[in-house]
Amino acid sequence: TATTAPTATTAPTATTAPTATTAPKKYALPEIVRQLKTFSARRINQLRRTPNTPVWQRNYWEHIIRDEETYNKIVEYIIFNPYNWQNDSLFGGKNHDHL
Repeated sequence: TATTAPTATTAPTATTAPTATTAPKKYALPEIVRQLKTFSARRINQLRRTPNTPVWQRNYWEHIIRDEETYNKIVEYIIFNPYNWQNDSLFGGKNHDHL
């Protein structure tokens, strides 16, 4: 069997693993996030039967965690942010209890 190099739509597997002449394709973080949002939104909308409905906020902000204090603040934000969502200016007043 011939070995096929991975592409943007296929992950390395036993049959697409890098060989001596190929290397795994490298992606920058923004491209990985874009793909994650695209593929997960399609699947979510498929399950909900709501084609082309936005799932994700339009942008995201990268942040380098340099110390434990910063890490703890980010963890706290992630845990408590859903509780504050209705007060967010981007919320739009819609009912998102199903998320």
